[in-house]
Amino acid sequence: MKVSDLVALDVRFPTSVTQAGSDAVHTDPDYSAAYAIVRTDAGDGVEGHGLTFTIGRGTEVCVAAIEALKPFVVGRDVDDIVGDWRAFSLSLTNDSQLRWIGPEKGAIHLAGAAVINALWDLHAKREKKPLWKVLADMSPRQLVDVVDFRYITDALSPDEALDLLESRAPTRAEREAELLRDGYPAYVTSVGWIGYDDATIERLCGEAMADGWSAMKMKVGQGIDDDVRRARLLRALLGPENRLMMDANQKWDVDEAIASIGRLAPFDPYWMEEPTSPDDVLGHKAIAHAVAPVRLATGEHAHNRVMFKQFFQAGAIGFCQLDACRLAGVNEVLAVLLMAAKFGVPVCPHAGGVGLCEYVQHISAFDHIAVSGSLDDRMVEYAGHLHEHFVDPVEVRGGRYVLPAAPGYSVQMQPASLAEFSFPHGTYWAS
Repeated sequence: MKVSDLVALDVRFPTSVTQAGSDAVHTDPDYSAAYAIVRTDAGDGVEGHGLTFTIGRGTEVCVAAIEALKPFVVGRDVDDIVGDWRAFSLSLTNDSQLRWIGPEKGAIHLAGAAVINALWDLHAKREKKPLWKVLADMSPRQLVDVVDFRYITDALSPDEALDLLESRAPTRAEREAELLRDGYPAYVTSVGWIGYDDATIERLCGEAMADGWSAMKMKVGQGIDDDVRRARLLRALLGPENRLMMDANQKWDVDEAIASIGRLAPFDPYWMEEPTSPDDVLGHKAIAHAVAPVRLATGEHAHNRVMFKQFFQAGAIGFCQLDACRLAGVNEVLAVLLMAAKFGVPVCPHAGGVGLCEYVQHISAFDHIAVSGSLDDRMVEYAGHLHEHFVDPVEVRGGRYVLPAAPGYSVQMQPASLAEFSFPHGTYWAS
């Protein structure tokens, strides 16, 4: 079976109309996706679907990057890809010419994520398993062979990764049964978008608590006095026993972050997310030392495993918020999960955007089963909008993710949604 086509689509949802997704820096996001479909010559209609998350303008750049990868994918034997995932990933991320516009970051890396994830989706569908189960059923050696260890062996060697995975292997079945029974713990972001007024926050917070949510996140960075007022409101609504996370979305300089977190610390933030530039490892380290015991979280804009290596080595973050489609797909996600486990940093993936909840439920389930072996301090982000556009949308119950059962990676969109929201000729945008 060979790959017969790679299709790239620009899909945009008008979330800016309701201010869903708004934060202090990205004030008018239209949650979007550069969407990849991998088709084969098998004639069975099974396709691989993957996406990379964007917020409107610029999606067309990622679509062009996916199309630039088409010659590296079309015509490839699917069994050859699955037989050497590392080599396939390198063929996309380390081409001698295309890598110049990265390397391993930016639009070309986002495109690689969409394509690599689409191939993993295809593989999981062929195996008739959800992706988390495909990964959980792989041997420690098979998992290590997926990972590109270039540039990270000073933090984690292949032998160390193998030892870690082998140490968890005898008890995998127990943790899998636990997640199937209880689900995976989560927190909700949808109550605290920065464009929401107080009445909306009060209503959404009340509804969330009634549905069993005990951990919620608010956006900060619009102005410290307003941040303090809104934090006071949410803490009063949540009470002292529930978790309140805060997210500055890169708004502050280092000294400003230290001062602002000092103002917000009395409201007991469980973490402060993206307090400054996502590339500033030493800035995060300085902030972390200054504001302890408040812990920092970052990672949704950390563009590759090398960035995470430095955050871990510097002791700069207390929570790892990897993004399933900013990293180069499943392969690079595995590298970060393994490093996080070695350094003892809990992984709480970024999932605020379209399709990200569908993605990261698989990542977190696999992490618990085969890598970290722990649920301590671990939660998956949940945002409540746009799931209706997916064939296999996430299911949450009582503040926990229910493990997906359908084969694949869960990001295949409904044909009707693609027809309506493809940009610029879908029926919504054309009208």
